[in-house]
Amino acid sequence: MSSPTREHLTAPQVPTPVEVLPGAPGPDAPGPDASRSAQPVHRAGRWIDHWDPEDATFWRGGGRRVARRNLVFSVLAELLGFCVWALWSVVVPLLPAAGFDLSLDQQFWLIAVPSLVGATLRIPYTFAVPAFGGRNWTVVSALLLLVPASALAWVVTKPDTPFGVLLACAALAGFGGGNFASSMTNISFFFPEAEKGKALGLNAAGGNLGTGVVQLVVPAVVAVGAGVHLERAGLLFVPLAVLAAVGAWRFMDNLSGVRADYRSFAVAVRNRHTWLISFLYIGTFGSFIGYAGAFPTLLKTQFPGAPLQLAFLGALVGALARPLGGVVADRLGGARITIASFAVLAAGAVAAVVALRTHDFALFFAAFMVLFTGAGVGNGATYRMIPAVFRAGADGAEQLGVARKAAAGCIGIAGAVGAYGGFLIPRGFAMAKAAYGSLVPALWVFVAAYAVMAAATWAVYQRRGSALARESI
Repeated sequence: MSSPTREHLTAPQVPTPVEVLPGAPGPDAPGPDASRSAQPVHRAGRWIDHWDPEDATFWRGGGRRVARRNLVFSVLAELLGFCVWALWSVVVPLLPAAGFDLSLDQQFWLIAVPSLVGATLRIPYTFAVPAFGGRNWTVVSALLLLVPASALAWVVTKPDTPFGVLLACAALAGFGGGNFASSMTNISFFFPEAEKGKALGLNAAGGNLGTGVVQLVVPAVVAVGAGVHLERAGLLFVPLAVLAAVGAWRFMDNLSGVRADYRSFAVAVRNRHTWLISFLYIGTFGSFIGYAGAFPTLLKTQFPGAPLQLAFLGALVGALARPLGGVVADRLGGARITIASFAVLAAGAVAAVVALRTHDFALFFAAFMVLFTGAGVGNGATYRMIPAVFRAGADGAEQLGVARKAAAGCIGIAGAVGAYGGFLIPRGFAMAKAAYGSLVPALWVFVAAYAVMAAATWAVYQRRGSALARESI
C-alpha cells in the first residue's frame, strides 16, 4: 500500500461530482489555438468554453482572478441560503409573543422540518450545476429563497393559522439548505487541486456563518419599535435574495463542457466507506445544524430570563471551528481528529445534562459552546477524511481515477445524509420531553451515539491491524 505524501496532507485533493465531456472544450481539449490555454475563453451568457486551472500559465493569465470572483459571490449566495435555512430556528421561540399557541413538540417540528427538506434537496442541487450552469443555478437558487422568505412574512402575521400550514411554510426554508451542495459543486471545478481544499473550506465556512448571522440579526430587527414584528424576519431577506441573484447574474460564470458524473455516485453507493462516513457526518455536521436550530428554543424554554441574542454565538463558534478542524486534520490525520471531536461532543452533552439538572444557565451555555466547537472541528476533520480514505491503497492512474470518482460521490451523499442530523436532534429533544418530561434522556442518547461513532472511526481507520491503519486517514 502506498501512503499519502506530506503534500497530500497539506493540500488534500477534493474530488467533485462533475467531469469534462469527451471532446468538449475544457481542460483536456484546449482547441487548435494553443494561445487559448493562456486565458479563459468567454462567450455569450457568461459561458466559459475553455477552463484549465491546472495549467499554470492559464491560472496566472486570468484563471485565478475569475475563480476568486466566482468564489466571492458563491459565498455570499450560500451564506444567504444558510440564513434562510436557519430562519425558523430564531423565529420559533418568538412565536408565542406574536400570539401563536404552540406546544414544545410543535415548536421543535417547525425547527426540524427545514433540515429534513434541505438535506433531501442536496443531491438534486448537486446535479443542477452541470445541468444548468453554475452561474445560472446560483441565480435560480437565490430567487427560490424569495418563496420561504415571503411565506414566513405572511404566515407569522396570522396567529390563527392551522399548524399544518405553518409547518408547510417552515418546510419551504429547506430551499436554503440545498444551496450548500450546488455551491460546493460549482466552486470545486474552478480551482486547481492544490487550491481546491482551501477554496472549498472558505466556501463552506462562509455558508455556515449564515446560521449565526441570522440568529444575531433577526432578534434585533423584529424588536425595533413597539411590539414584536416577526414579518420583518422574512421581509429582510426578500431584497437580499434579489441582490444575491443580481450579483450572481452580473459577476459569476458558467463552465461549459461539464456534466453530472452519475457514475461517481454509483461507485460510492457500493462502497461501505461511503455509508460509514455518512454516519459520522450525521454526528459532526448534523450536530452543528441540529444544535444550531434547537439552541434558541432551548434557551427560551429552559432559561426564560436568558437573552435570546446570545444564541448566535453557538453557530458562530461552530462555523469558525470548521476550517480549524480541517487544518489540524491535515497535520494529525482526519480520523484521529474526528475521534477527538466526538469525545468533545460527548463531554459537552454530559455537561449540558448537569446544567439542566442544576438549572445552571452559565454551565448550560458553556456546555453548548463545547458542543458547537466539537461539531465544527469534526465537520472539517470528517470532510478531510473522504479523499484520503478513497485514495488509500490506490495504485496507478486507473485505480486513482476510480477512487476519485468514489470520493466525489461520497462527498455528495455524506453531505446530504449528514444534514439529516439537523432533523434528528430537534426531534430527539421533542420526543424526550414528551415521553419523560425532560430533555436529559435525549442528551444521553446523543452521548451514546457519539461513543458509537468514535468507536467505529477507531475500529476502521485507527485500530492497529485494520486495513487502513497504516494510511494517514
